[in-house]
Amino acid sequence: MDPLTPEQIRASFVNCSQGQAKRFPLPRSLDTTRWEALDFLGWSDPGAPGAAYLVAPWREQSVGLTLRLPADRRATRRQNMCSLCTTVHSSTDVALMVAPRAGASGRSGNTVGAYLCADLDCSLYARRLKRPARVQPTETLDEEQRVERLRENLDHLVRRVMTG
Repeated sequence: MDPLTPEQIRASFVNCSQGQAKRFPLPRSLDTTRWEALDFLGWSDPGAPGAAYLVAPWREQSVGLTLRLPADRRATRRQNMCSLCTTVHSSTDVALMVAPRAGASGRSGNTVGAYLCADLDCSLYARRLKRPARVQPTETLDEEQRVERLRENLDHLVRRVMTG
């Protein structure tokens, strides 16, 4: 992913108002971000536990999405898989995140949901730069193929939000 300035990040959001995009916090570690290891920039809002944000390259532009997490994410013995990077986590480390659709459809309340890594570190999991606590299923894909799968899944999610 190409590096982005705070202004580019805020201008990229498609499913909230410009005023909202100016108010939410940016990642604290933006100046130390390893952009070359990211397929998208994702972060949570420490002041609003139910809010998360994702900025991804899409069709030669940056597209930002606001996401909402459920308020009740109790721990269970279940495990879940991220729909972007297919990493298996405990149920508390994968969250159903909901994004309003872009445009009038989203303003009418239509949303898109996906199970994502709660820490939004999918790029690092796909590259095995970060390891989850759970043992992972055996996989025959190499790093390049895992990253390509992540990018295809990300494209599908962004496309669903963009096309109401």
